[in-house]
Order: sequence, then C-alpha cells, then structure tokens
Amino acid sequence: MLVFLFAATAGFVALGVWQVERLGWKRDLIARVDARVHAAPVAVPASTQWAGVDVASDEYRRVTLRGRLLHSQEVPVYASTERGPGYWIMTPMATADGTVWVNRGYVDNAHRARDSRARVSEADEVEVTGLLRLPERAGLFLRDNVPAEDRWYVRAPDEMAAAREVPQPVAPFFIDAQPAPGDANWPVPGLTVVQFRDNHLSYAITWFGMAMLTLLGIVLVVRSEFRGRGRA
Repeated sequence: MLVFLFAATAGFVALGVWQVERLGWKRDLIARVDARVHAAPVAVPASTQWAGVDVASDEYRRVTLRGRLLHSQEVPVYASTERGPGYWIMTPMATADGTVWVNRGYVDNAHRARDSRARVSEADEVEVTGLLRLPERAGLFLRDNVPAEDRWYVRAPDEMAAAREVPQPVAPFFIDAQPAPGDANWPVPGLTVVQFRDNHLSYAITWFGMAMLTLLGIVLVVRSEFRGRGRA
C-alpha cells in the first residue's frame, strides 16, 4: 500500500508541475497571438528567409502578399469550425518569390466545388492579408492526408504542392486569409482560432490536491501500522 501511495503521490506531483509549465506556455501563447493579430500587417517573409520561419518568431504574424491565385490547383481540407463541418479552401498563390499556400476560408459541402463559388481570374494579381501559420501534421486528433484519393485532413504545404502543379519554390508555411472589402460569400475567411482555453491552473490545483490526499493516505497507513505493532 505504501509503495502504491508513494508512486501515486509522485505521479500527481509530476502532473501538477507539468500543468504549471503548460500554464506558462499557454499564457505566453495568448499574449503573443493577441499582440500579433492586431498589429499592422507586414510583408510576407522573402524566400531567402523561409528557412528561418518558426513558431516563436512568426506564427500568427499578420502579413500581406501579392500574386495570382491558382484556383485550378486548390485543395479542399476537411475542417471543423464554428459554422460546422466543411472544408478549408487551400489555394496556391504564385508570387514573384515562389508559391505560398493561402487558406481562403471555409465552405460547406454545397460549396466545395470550384464552380459553386465566385473567384477572380488566375491571370489577375490580387493582394491578400492574413495570418502566417506553420504546417499542421497528423497526430492524435488529425488524420494523415491521402493525396492519391484527394482526401485532405491537415494543411501541409509540402504535401499539397507535391500533389498539384505549382511554381517552385514553395513556402514552408501558409496564410490564413482575413476578410477584405468586396469578398464573396464563399469561401468565408477570418475563422482562425485565436482565442485559447486556459484551464491549466485549475488542473494544476487538482493534481496537487490529489497529491496531498495520497500524502494523507501515507500518514494514515504509517500510523495504523505503528499502532498495530504497539498493540502486538
């Protein structure tokens, strides 16, 4: 019983410490994202800077880019949003520096087909303002893409570029487009999640509270053992 209680105490303390670390990470993320999404847009990083783009310095940074949207090469990626299930319309933008994938926004199943949506000509240059995002990868909650069947679950620029005909080089990030004057009804931009739940403090208190209970259990077991030996 003591071995079990000591192991449980150590486990609960470790979980509590982990939640405290997560609390610091989450609050830093919230502050960083909040500052970036409301900042004035800057030019998208040049291709010479792509190798240095990372989460800490660049993700959720508000940027602008200019080029041609290659609608014929778009990729619909499964999405779950506040508007319900549907698709992100990922469209490659051919710029003077290479290709940057742009998440033009959400569509429902009825507007998945390109012909069901208004769009500019591929020959026209347009300007897009949005949030710089790093690639998604399959994991616990996201499935692997199946390019051979044109089924897409994560927004991965390298995988999408390999399955479509786009100019090289290809940026290792994508842009979540924000609403602009004159936008058509579909796709719906501006649904990037920029508010994050912060429950780590309550979780930490819970785990440390469980550790205190198991410590109390250790005390009770030890007292009971000594009392039993005393009576013997």
